[in-house]
Amino acid sequence: MLDVSGNTDALNIFLKINNENYNLTIKKNWTLVHVLREVLDLTGTKAGCKTGDCGSCMVLIDGEAVESCIYLAKNADGKQITTIEGLADGTALHPIQEAFIEAGAVQCGFCTPGMIMSTKSLLDKNPDPSKTEITKALERNLCRCTGYIKIIDAVNLASQKMKG
Repeated sequence: MLDVSGNTDALNIFLKINNENYNLTIKKNWTLVHVLREVLDLTGTKAGCKTGDCGSCMVLIDGEAVESCIYLAKNADGKQITTIEGLADGTALHPIQEAFIEAGAVQCGFCTPGMIMSTKSLLDKNPDPSKTEITKALERNLCRCTGYIKIIDAVNLASQKMKG
């Protein structure tokens, strides 16, 4: 971890990530994706466009899907953060992760963590979404490989798995 102590541009924050507590000293301008990937080595969250346009960096903050590449880490102080690493239960995948694999909604995998986190936010609020609601929930996520039909199929499958 980079030592920024003594730096007037530094501040202390408390993050609860995947049910683990972190007291960190960070620079005021660090984004959440930077802290996740570079400071805490939670590299499942991808850093794609770094402008909030692709969704590969999506995480949940207090249950809401948020682009961590444009979200300042200091604004996450005291909030509950869930990353893709926080979904699986040990070696057992979350039903959403299973559904994405079973539906063939992964190819290169770069967008997958963001898609899964957006899906988690949607299904936590709406366990039986329509195709229109799924499309709306995923509109901030871009995929260049699989096509969106398989991704929508995966969300529907995940919805069924989570009900069962």
